[in-house]
Amino acid sequence: MDPQETAARLGVPVEDVERVHRLAGDRPSAPLPERADAPAILARLAVPAQDAAEILEAWPDAGSPLWTPELRWLLDRSIALVRADLGGHGWLPPGPDLPRDRGPAWRHLYVYAYLALLDVVLAYHRDHGVPESVSWASLADLGRNLAVDRRMRGEGWPVMQSWLTLHARGAIYELGRLQHHRGGSVVDLHIPESGPLTPDSVTASLDAGRAFFRRHFPHESYPAFACGSWLLDPQLLEYLPEDSNIVRFQRRFELEPYREPEGLDADVEVLRFVFRTLSTPLDELPRRTVLERAIADHLRAGRHWQIRRGHIPF
Repeated sequence: MDPQETAARLGVPVEDVERVHRLAGDRPSAPLPERADAPAILARLAVPAQDAAEILEAWPDAGSPLWTPELRWLLDRSIALVRADLGGHGWLPPGPDLPRDRGPAWRHLYVYAYLALLDVVLAYHRDHGVPESVSWASLADLGRNLAVDRRMRGEGWPVMQSWLTLHARGAIYELGRLQHHRGGSVVDLHIPESGPLTPDSVTASLDAGRAFFRRHFPHESYPAFACGSWLLDPQLLEYLPEDSNIVRFQRRFELEPYREPEGLDADVEVLRFVFRTLSTPLDELPRRTVLERAIADHLRAGRHWQIRRGHIPF
């Protein structure tokens, strides 16, 4: 593998190819499921029909003209890169951002890597006694993210491909309304797009998390749950009623002093999660809800949102 030539053919910076080569080395990869089994697996992962059809169309069968040698190399080494960090919990880009307009093999390369890692991460779950229902609920975040990316016309995926390596390494568990992210000094909470953030659903998820980690990861000690999100920005209190689900969620947390997060633009993250667009002009954003109007009006006034971090005792 020549890094310069591979990078040129992939249309990515050579340092990205060198990073994959360095982290994956000659570590073992993992095979994809049989193509005949793929429809049932994709359905179990909640992959939307249009995405499932594209994934099956471009399946990396031997001899497929859609899969160039450099694409096959990247798929194999991306799987190895992620597998080598099984049990890890940090942010892990699986490879370079590809020019996804070059076809479904390019667009879904990291989906194929995710599918290849299913047996690996499911075995990790079984080793920790994780119920199968929790495993599949957690791993089905793939389908949710593919649906969001399609709504965002491809603007969501560069972030999502790194996010999904957490699931493929056994770091993320969906326990009711919230996703619980293990492995650090606290259990980090994430809020998927899966319905209202009601107080009862949040309480039930926190209770489930306490029981889950004590039972399945007893050697890991967590003093608190933590959440870092624009949802914890106190500026929202200027706009939302006291009995709103977001305000009641925010009230659960003791906030840390504000520090601007490195590498994250809160205004961009708010647009990503509230409107699922990064390119629509402010004047054209929908104003259907109190939250949508609040986000847009705040930005149009020249103000900025903040990502705040808070804790709840475990």
